[in-house]
Amino acid sequence: MSNSTPSGTKNPPGTVIITGASSGIGAAFARHLGALGYRLILVARRREHLQVLSRELNKQYNTASEILVSDLSRADGMARVEKKISELKNLVMLVNNAGFGTTGKFYQIELDKQIEMINLHVTASVRLCRAALPGMIANGLGSIINVSSIAAYIPSDGNANYCASKAYLKVFSEALQAELRNTGIRVQALCPGLTYTEFHDTPEYHEFNRSRFPRILWMSAEELVSRSLKALKKNRVTYIPGLVNRLLIIIASSPLLSLIRAFMSRRKKPA
Repeated sequence: MSNSTPSGTKNPPGTVIITGASSGIGAAFARHLGALGYRLILVARRREHLQVLSRELNKQYNTASEILVSDLSRADGMARVEKKISELKNLVMLVNNAGFGTTGKFYQIELDKQIEMINLHVTASVRLCRAALPGMIANGLGSIINVSSIAAYIPSDGNANYCASKAYLKVFSEALQAELRNTGIRVQALCPGLTYTEFHDTPEYHEFNRSRFPRILWMSAEELVSRSLKALKKNRVTYIPGLVNRLLIIIASSPLLSLIRAFMSRRKKPA
């Protein structure tokens, strides 16, 4: 763990914890919220990436940030972040963003890898929400963003547990917000579509080709985060950024769903 507290930072508006902060959507949240003056706790497995991001935030925005290296697919990693949350007096936002995907048939993919993904998407998010909420409720202030996916609406071939775990986050967030009505706490299930990040650069996606999907389906992580935070201010509990993604969801609830699945499956195959 390391700290970077720049001189001149006075009375930040509160502390934000971001998981999966080393790249992509998590790093975009860090840059956006860092620019607004929040104190950041950056959580991820890759120390070097976190250090680079922390230095960038310090240099560009004079942002106070703390690095917490932790593997949230493991119980000890979850416990480490829970302990940090319990020590905070002014936690104003939790962004549960850490995640990854697998490709292939459920019965063919290594079971341990799928359990690791479920732990990361579901168990870690639930545990961190549970750790954060007592303090937020006591302060009458706080926000939680659980990064789900449009996959929560579109079960697809080769992504059984990814879709299922993202659907859990969506429903959990909606039910949690209903419980927290009139507490001052806002919850959002952020359901992005295709986003320009490192998500598809892992070995699991070695056959994935971004160019096989139209550009109109893609969004930058920076634009996604900007839209998410604007929607949060408007109390949008389930937020699907982008008209194209919202249209896909509408189609997904129609008999055309089978055609979408066929389209997605063809695009995943190598040329």
